[in-house]
Amino acid sequence: MQHLINNFERITNDLCREVETIKGSGSGRQYFRLKGNNTSMIGVVGEDVDENMAFVNMSYHFEKQNLPTPKVIYVSDDKKHYLQEDLGSVSLFDYIKNGRLTGSFSEQEIDMLKKTIRQLAVFQHKAAQGFDFKSCYPVEEFDKRNILWDLNYFKYCFLKPSNITFSENRLEDEFDTLANILLKGENNTFLYRDFQSRNIIIHNNKPYFIDYQGGRKGPVFYDVASFLWQAKANFPNNLRDELLLEYLSELNKYNNISESAFRQQLRHFVLFRTLQVLGAYGYRGLFEKKAHFIQSIPFAISNLQEILNDNYEYEYPYLIGLLRELCASYNKQKPTTLSPLMVTIYSFSYKKGIPEDKSGNGGGYVFDCRYIHNPGRYDEYKSLTGLDKPVIDFLEREGEIISFLDNIYALADKHIERYIERGFTSLMFSFGCTGGQHRSVYSAQHLADYIRDKYNVTVNLIHREQQ
Repeated sequence: MQHLINNFERITNDLCREVETIKGSGSGRQYFRLKGNNTSMIGVVGEDVDENMAFVNMSYHFEKQNLPTPKVIYVSDDKKHYLQEDLGSVSLFDYIKNGRLTGSFSEQEIDMLKKTIRQLAVFQHKAAQGFDFKSCYPVEEFDKRNILWDLNYFKYCFLKPSNITFSENRLEDEFDTLANILLKGENNTFLYRDFQSRNIIIHNNKPYFIDYQGGRKGPVFYDVASFLWQAKANFPNNLRDELLLEYLSELNKYNNISESAFRQQLRHFVLFRTLQVLGAYGYRGLFEKKAHFIQSIPFAISNLQEILNDNYEYEYPYLIGLLRELCASYNKQKPTTLSPLMVTIYSFSYKKGIPEDKSGNGGGYVFDCRYIHNPGRYDEYKSLTGLDKPVIDFLEREGEIISFLDNIYALADKHIERYIERGFTSLMFSFGCTGGQHRSVYSAQHLADYIRDKYNVTVNLIHREQQ
């Protein structure tokens, strides 16, 4: 870290006044925002040199092509540290939050989505022009081997843990059929690989693309499926169609393809991408126990159920039968009637004492949030609470509260499941901090949301000091 600070100060001729940890997702890289008096940059630390250099080389090429990506400013001699342009912290996922949560997208949100998907068509073609795909990581091209790897990722990390009985041979036969269909047609554009709203930053009212280091040569359909069918984006069908037409209008400047032919091939990529995402959620959530991925599974299952209405039985009868069984099995895991268990969750201030357990059971879990960096120490946050976006952003940038809650989610899972099994009626969690305003409120709210999403129990959330 000190290496990045030293080079930030050398390049900017400015003192580094603050270093913020930026929360990652599935990546092993560490991200930091380095701030001086007048400048900020993003610092990256990664042990995988090949992956780092894939991003760096792509970034240099994209800059020459005048594409909307961050500029790489400095790379260390050992290739394990680099500095890049800071485009801000507002992702497209944040920008469309109201639409995602309500299903009703504003004109402003739709306009930004249209800008983004038009830019995708430009990016896919211009990024490939003159680019040496041999510098890609971990492979240079979308081919049958990595298609089958992704499909087996789904099989072993999601389908098998779901306890669905199936024939390996019949399933592999249909995986082979799907792979052959996916490889039909042109394959000479840049495939972003993870083109979704969290990997798009809104800067100066324009979309900028980040986290493309897994890109490779491949067909355009994959990225369109990734973007329009992102599980948590919650696009209604009419908006998805509107955005697809916007994309095709831009695509036809580079590649004249009929709408019907495009849609026919796209549907296979939608199915493939959905299975690939479920595999990732299974590995990161079911095996690594990362709460963010566990919480995303219901959205992906809902997506899958909708996709299955597209009559894939002709091409993949055995696979589609298994997927229907998978959806039915998953829906049965969450009973339609509420368990008798009431989970009460408090946020509180230690100065005013630990909350009383009114159930008569004598208490429950009490978690001390005071070791986490306190937003209340800064004037701009003093009038806000852990429910306000500036405070949420502050806490999540620091990163401590994410790992803190991941441990609590795992503990809550075991306790709630056992209490439901035994027919218990009351469980209590309390989160305390200095004032009962920021860290404890954030933690209590997120645990309540996590439990509501995952279990059919009554959740009673009380922010005591906020009345």
